[in-house]
Amino acid sequence: MTTDAQVTPAPADAAQRGRLRAGLDRAVQGRALPIATVSLAIVLLWYALAVWLNADLQINRFERADQSWTFGELVLATWAQDRPMLPAPHQIVAELNKTVFQTGITSVRSLVYHSWVTLSSTLAGFAIGTLLGILLAVGIVHARALEKSLLPWIISSQTVPILAIAPMIVVVLGAIGLNGLIPKAVISMYLCFFPVAIGMVKGLRAPDPLQMDLMRTYSASRWQTFWMLRWPSSLPFLFASLKVAIAISLVGAIVAELPTGAQAGLGARMLAGSYYGQTIQIWSALVAASVLAASLVGVVALGERWAHRRMGAQP
Repeated sequence: MTTDAQVTPAPADAAQRGRLRAGLDRAVQGRALPIATVSLAIVLLWYALAVWLNADLQINRFERADQSWTFGELVLATWAQDRPMLPAPHQIVAELNKTVFQTGITSVRSLVYHSWVTLSSTLAGFAIGTLLGILLAVGIVHARALEKSLLPWIISSQTVPILAIAPMIVVVLGAIGLNGLIPKAVISMYLCFFPVAIGMVKGLRAPDPLQMDLMRTYSASRWQTFWMLRWPSSLPFLFASLKVAIAISLVGAIVAELPTGAQAGLGARMLAGSYYGQTIQIWSALVAASVLAASLVGVVALGERWAHRRMGAQP
C-alpha cells in the first residue's frame, strides 16, 4: 500500500515569501503606495494635457500635408513633436538621458555641468544667507533697539519682487568689478536669509520663562544662557527654516542667471531654450532643478537627524 508524499516548501522559500509579504504590507500601510498612486495620476494627467495642448498644432500639420488621420494617430503624433507646447514625460526622460548620461559632464550641453554651475552659486548664497540670518536673529533677540529698528526692514525687504531687484544687483556689482559667481550668490542670499532670520528669532525665544528664570537663578551669563538653552531650543526652528532657505536659494540662483546673460547654469539653459523654442530643453532643465532642490532639502534633513542624535533625541 502506498501513500502520496506531501511536498512541503523549503524553509528558505517560505522565509522569502514571508519577507516579501511583509514588505508589501509595509508598502500598503506606509507612504509608498500613496506616493506611487499620486505619481501615476500626475503622469496620466500630463499625457492627457500633452494631447490637449499639442492637438491643434498637429491637426494643422496634418491638414497642410493633406493627410488623413485617426484619433490614435493624432495622440501618438502629439507625443512625438519636436517642439511641442507641452512635452510628453517620455520626451523629457529621453532628453535627460541624452544630456545627463550620454554627454560628458564638462560639455556645455551637459545638464550635469549646468547643474554644478547653478549649485555653486546656490551653496555660496545659502551659506552667506544662513550666517546673516542667524546673526540678525541673535541681535534682534538680545537687543530691543534692533528688534524695533531692524525687524520691520527685514520683513519689508521681501515685499519687492526678486525679478525687479536682480538686474539692479547685477548692474551695481558689475560696476565695481564683481561678476560671475558673486552677483548670483548675493541674489540667492537675499532670498534665503529671510526665513532663517525669522525662524531663528522664533526659535531663540522658544525657551519657557521658567527655564529662563532657572538660568538666572544659576547666575548664568548671556553667553551661557544662549549656548545651553536658547541655541538647543532653536534647532528645530533652524532646520525647518534651512529646508525652506536651501530651496529658495536655488530659485534665487536660477533667477539671477537670467539678467546676467550667463552662458552656463540651469537658468541659462532655460533662457536658451526659450530663445530657440526648445520646450523639451526647458522642461528637462526644470526637472533637473526640481531634482536638485529635492536633493538639497534631503541633505538638510540628514543634517537635522544627525544633530538630533547628537543631542540625544529619540528617533
